[in-house]
Amino acid sequence: MLRPKIPTMPTPTGHVTPPAVVEPTAIVPATQTPPPALLAPAPSRPTVQLTPGTALALVGGGTAVVLVVGAVLVSMLLAVAITGVSAAVCAVVLRSLLASEAKRR
Repeated sequence: MLRPKIPTMPTPTGHVTPPAVVEPTAIVPATQTPPPALLAPAPSRPTVQLTPGTALALVGGGTAVVLVVGAVLVSMLLAVAITGVSAAVCAVVLRSLLASEAKRR
């Protein structure tokens, strides 16, 4: 019941054609054609024209990206610092409570 059943390979049915026989052919050399005249290579990419407007847009976009990434990193650093300070305060309070409990006994 829990054993897998392995399928068997089905046998082909109907008319089966035999493989075709490939006969070798002779290679006849053709007359040589002269190479085409050398042309100047076409540029694969168009050149980028930086106008003052596009340069200003690039500078503004880069500044915005730097400010956003900086704000995210500073907020993460602040979150880690606040978590560390709160853990330290909790540790001091617990130590104080345990020390005062031990003195009363």
